[in-house]
Amino acid sequence: MMLEIALDADEEWDSSSSWETLVRDAAEAAVRESAFPELSTAKRPVEISVTLTGDAEVRALNAQWRGKDKPTNVLSFPMIDAADLQEVNIAGPEMLLGDIILARGVCEAEAADKSVSVEQHAAHLLVHGTLHLLGYDHHDEAEAEDMEAREIRALARLGISNPYEVTA
Repeated sequence: MMLEIALDADEEWDSSSSWETLVRDAAEAAVRESAFPELSTAKRPVEISVTLTGDAEVRALNAQWRGKDKPTNVLSFPMIDAADLQEVNIAGPEMLLGDIILARGVCEAEAADKSVSVEQHAAHLLVHGTLHLLGYDHHDEAEAEDMEAREIRALARLGISNPYEVTA
């Protein structure tokens, strides 16, 4: 796959985890379950920028770009549109899909609530964020169901069970 990952993990993220591998695997799984699986064999390099940071930085970005003055689990900032994605097999310069930013505290709290590891929940958030970069959203029920189904299939590729399944 010609997918380049630019990863920046701050000190809040435990360096003992293999974040580079986890980020790459999650992004590649999301791409394969998107409408653009050809990105995995593109003739030109495709890059995703991922920042693993703290809640304060994510809160500031969320306030600045979304008008919501609170931290959130993941933010995605797409840099291209669907028309650009159609040109991935045309020789050219590197295509930057966009930025994904994860908040450590929110990710940890949500993982604890779901009784899963931080790494497993982070993989889910990275799949979710990558799908946003590829044009998926959840503004209405049909979009949400489509995006959720793609997330479930991408996570299954990673050996992660359906995070939306309610267990009793």
